[in-house]
Amino acid sequence: MTKRLLIVAHVPSPNTTALRDAAVRGASSPDVSGIEVVSKTPFEAGPEDVLACDGIILGTTENLGYMSGALKDFFDRTYYGVIEEKQGLPLGVYIRAGLDGTGTRRAIESITGGLRWKLVQEPMILHGQWQDGFTQQVEELGLAMAAGLEAGVF
Repeated sequence: MTKRLLIVAHVPSPNTTALRDAAVRGASSPDVSGIEVVSKTPFEAGPEDVLACDGIILGTTENLGYMSGALKDFFDRTYYGVIEEKQGLPLGVYIRAGLDGTGTRRAIESITGGLRWKLVQEPMILHGQWQDGFTQQVEELGLAMAAGLEAGVF
């Protein structure tokens, strides 16, 4: 049975696009089978996408100490449409933060906690100046999510 991993990532720059692409690359690894990877921007994704997935990765920038407006819009449009049906949804998060990312993390954890989604690991905060290693970290997150779904760990 194929499981669906939804990646919802805000990609306003070449660097954030590279992070999203890394998540997709990791989740689509040939080492994992039976996983369909669906990638959308927060503006494209809606409640029907969340209802159809078995796991989700959220990627956002830190904007003024908060998640991107695009990701907040996604939550505004999907929250009540999925709150009952998707409790326990496995969740991975990465934050591209110019500062420390704590406000963004707190906001995402507050909303996803209300949804009762389950973090599979601590949110990944990629802060400071851009580092090429950021893409490798996000690729590993994508692979871990896909492998966990394949194995039925979450």
